[in-house]
Amino acid sequence: MLSSMVKEHHAKQSVKKEIQESKRKEACAAASDMTQALVDHLNVGVAQAYLNQKKLDAEAKQLHTSALAFSKQTQQWLTLVESFSSALKELGDVENWAKAIEGDVRTITTALEIVYKGSQDQSSSSSQ
Repeated sequence: MLSSMVKEHHAKQSVKKEIQESKRKEACAAASDMTQALVDHLNVGVAQAYLNQKKLDAEAKQLHTSALAFSKQTQQWLTLVESFSSALKELGDVENWAKAIEGDVRTITTALEIVYKGSQDQSSSSSQ
């Protein structure tokens, strides 16, 4: 009787251990599934943030390239405007030079006319 009670007790303990082991395995599997679901959920956000960062980096690189091109073009425009301004100044200088030469030529012409008239007057008075 005692031995049958001990055998019965060991049998019940063995059944309880098997049930406990199976529940432990189920709990571990459920915890693993839950952990995987949480990681997957977090990874979606991280993956989206990573994709957004890649897009931002690409757009920043494109913006930098565009800014460099714009800077280069602006520098070319400034050079062109400075060249144009310099050419206008030279035209103004040439115009002033031409006016000065014209004034000098008129002065010389007037002087030559006066001398010519004076010599004509002397020639006509000496021939009389």
